[in-house]
Amino acid sequence: METTRLKLIPACLERAEEAHHAVMHSRKTLEVFLPWIPYALTLEAMIDGTQKAITNFKNFEEELRYFIIEKQSDRMIGAIGLMIRDKKVPSFEIGYWLDDTSVGKGYASEALLELERYAFEDLGARRIAITADSTNHKSRAVAERCGYEFEGELRNERLNTSGNLSNTVVYAKIRN
Repeated sequence: METTRLKLIPACLERAEEAHHAVMHSRKTLEVFLPWIPYALTLEAMIDGTQKAITNFKNFEEELRYFIIEKQSDRMIGAIGLMIRDKKVPSFEIGYWLDDTSVGKGYASEALLELERYAFEDLGARRIAITADSTNHKSRAVAERCGYEFEGELRNERLNTSGNLSNTVVYAKIRN
């Protein structure tokens, strides 16, 4: 998939080292909200996770993970995933992250809208959700900028990465 500035490519082993570098470079920012960061701190763990993502793609299960590539530089700047919530509906959830150097440039919104287009047009999605820690204002801003409707806040629904109770916000778009 491509946008004006980005390519979304399925997670691949050829870019796993670059993905690991992006996570490590932005670790302090990412680990505040992403509970999987401690499990991706070694190159071996990133390779294992990427291999799992490749298998998920082949089997159309769990998550379809894409690396976000800036076209001009051919640099991997983050990742975006389409989590399969219910194949019968079909219903999905989108999650995303960017490296620190790419935040604030509209890349997350651009990638989100392209993945959303794919889910609705090619996969026949009826619902796409975005969930986030209620204090993750940047992620919430992306959802709102992209026209996702705030559906509610689940109180004391999660433990944040510090181990404290936190709320989850839910945004969604639907198609009939």
